[in-house]
This record gives sequence, structure tokens and C-alpha cells, in this order.
Amino acid sequence: MGIKKSWEEGFTLVELAIVLVIIGIIIGAVMKGQDLIDNARAKKVITTANTWNMLTWAYMDRKGRFPGDNTNRDGLIGNIAGEQTAATSAIGEMAATGAFTNPPANPIAIGSYQFWIYIGYDSSGTNKNALVICKTVGCAATVFTLDELKLIEAVDTAIDGISDAGLGQFRGATAVTLAGSGTVNGIATAVVTAVTVPNETIAGATTAWAITQNAAVWLFDRPY
Repeated sequence: MGIKKSWEEGFTLVELAIVLVIIGIIIGAVMKGQDLIDNARAKKVITTANTWNMLTWAYMDRKGRFPGDNTNRDGLIGNIAGEQTAATSAIGEMAATGAFTNPPANPIAIGSYQFWIYIGYDSSGTNKNALVICKTVGCAATVFTLDELKLIEAVDTAIDGISDAGLGQFRGATAVTLAGSGTVNGIATAVVTAVTVPNETIAGATTAWAITQNAAVWLFDRPY
């Protein structure tokens, strides 16, 4: 029996090519699967933010005022002390028994991530109503991670048509002030009283989403 030569024991070029193609297909499938997961998570954040926004306007149509604007009824949410408790906050009034059927959970749980949504107004620059998305219950200084920013940018694109933390209605924030934190029917509530957003003017300024931001702010005007 003869001894095989070393060159007879390896893979042929065709076999190596087939193996590389298979590895490429597997890597592509894994990456595509991760993209699908990210897209599903982003859609959940978008849907929840949109639902709270729509419920705010539905409440306006039903009651003739925004939720959380139950004292002076000036179109600004939570801008005086009587509107800055858990029960009188915008989220609190919408989460109250009999207000709406199955309001969204707060916080939003998405895999290993959690986001809290609160509504109030920005007293520090725009003087507009604001829906904020934070990664901590108290909107602390803990900034978004790069993975979390992917989800936030998707929300920005859904609302403004472009991902830009400084332009449009949806912007990045580096500070959020809350009042009246609590829960109503198991739903976290708080009143936004101030936010720090890039160039706090109506126009805004081009700003990249970055890990220096700890919240996202959806600004909307008073109805009258």
C-alpha cells in the first residue's frame, strides 16, 4: 500500500470556494436576522410614542383640553403646580380608570431595553408641549447607548422624515426636568417641566444623534 502525498490530503479550490460561500450565506442570514430584530424593536417604540401622542389629541377632542392641562386650561401641559401630580399629569389622566381602553404600558420593555415616556412642556426655550422618551425612570443623566440610539433615530425618521437630533419636532436632549412622579393603574407618570434641546428655537439646528444625549423630545404646540 502506497503512502499518500501531502498535497492529496487538502481541500481542492472548488471545495474551499463552496465552504466560503456557505460561510458567507450564514453570516448574511445572521446579520439580516439582527436587522429584523432591530426593526421590530424600533417599530414598537414608534408605535408606543405615536399612541400616547394620538391619545393626547383624542383627549383634547373629548374634553376640550389636553390631559394634564386641567387647571388653567391654557394649552400648555403641566405648567402650573396643580397640574404637576401623578394623578393630574397628562399620562396620569389618560391612564385613569375609564379614560381609555388599554393605554400603552409605561415603561416600554423591548428586549433588554426599557424606555419611559412622559408628557409636559418645555419652559426653558421653546415654550411648547413636549413628549419625552428617557432610558431611566427619572430621566437622569444616563445617556443613550449606540444600540439605543438606533431605535431613537428610527422614531425621529418616522416623525420628521429625517434622522437629525436638532431639526424638526423630534430632537435630542441633554437634560430633562420632571415633577409629580408616580404611577396610575401601574403606568409610570411624571410631568415634564423643562428640557434642554439643541438650539431651543422653532427652527432648531442640525445636530447628530450621539451618546451625549439622555432623552429624545417630541415638541408639539398648544392647540389654541
